[in-house]
Amino acid sequence: MRRIVLSASRRTDIPAFYMPWFMERIAQGLFEVPHPYGGPPTVVPATADRVHTIVFWSKNFGPFLEGDFGKALVDQGYHLFFNFTINSSHPLLEPGVPALEARLEQLARLCEQFGPDHIQWRFDPICCYREADGRSADNGIAFETIARRAAALGIRTCITSFVDLYRKVQRRFTATTITLTDPPLSDRRARILAMARLLDPLQIRLCLCCEQEVLAALPDDTTVRQAACIPNHHLARLNGKDISLVRDTGQRVAAGCGCQRSRDVGSYAQHPCHHNCLFCYANPAGDRAVQKESRL
Repeated sequence: MRRIVLSASRRTDIPAFYMPWFMERIAQGLFEVPHPYGGPPTVVPATADRVHTIVFWSKNFGPFLEGDFGKALVDQGYHLFFNFTINSSHPLLEPGVPALEARLEQLARLCEQFGPDHIQWRFDPICCYREADGRSADNGIAFETIARRAAALGIRTCITSFVDLYRKVQRRFTATTITLTDPPLSDRRARILAMARLLDPLQIRLCLCCEQEVLAALPDDTTVRQAACIPNHHLARLNGKDISLVRDTGQRVAAGCGCQRSRDVGSYAQHPCHHNCLFCYANPAGDRAVQKESRL
């Protein structure tokens, strides 16, 4: 019988804020995932014999590491994989994340404890904006620094995308001194090629998440590939072949999502994220109270 992949989570930052809740559900052997339109919750099994790999997503693995939750899960028979989003520090774009150096130290600890082949680095999203004085800027200032530190640790994948201009994201920017901008395809293409030129000598493969238009515009000999934040082919090599290799049709396949099948746990409404990133498509804690599950 094929086991499942638990994604924890696209909806919030469980490692940073909700590990006690997560461990309680592991102890219960199941998760109850709210229905997006008010129907009955979906029950997701969570025992070690039913779960192939737990994929954790976070911008701050500090609480996860300090609580030694990874060791506790491994001791119970679970395999772990990590999507670690490490962007350049920016006090407006990501006000709630730790300092960059602290996050890089967390990356080193994860690599030491679990191995770099169990970790993907996400520099996501690329945010282009205009300052109050009219100057254009973006959040890529520390990209090379992060890349060199990640490469030295053995990280071999960097996943990126450009920010999506959802209405609620644009509304958040109206209260700041910067204005989010949408660069033309030619600029996005040039940016990705420049990032790949930096990463290629470091033996890090650049992968695009939900950027089908940009990927199609790249030259034929590019090393850039489609991303799979849930990479079941890779998980099968790490942890055994009893896993589905089918594409996850519940994700943005047409936009270029390469994820394979998983079961996402957590809740937009019940687990608001306290990082309060301006570009977040979910429901940061700083937004008004969410009345029901919502995905834009």
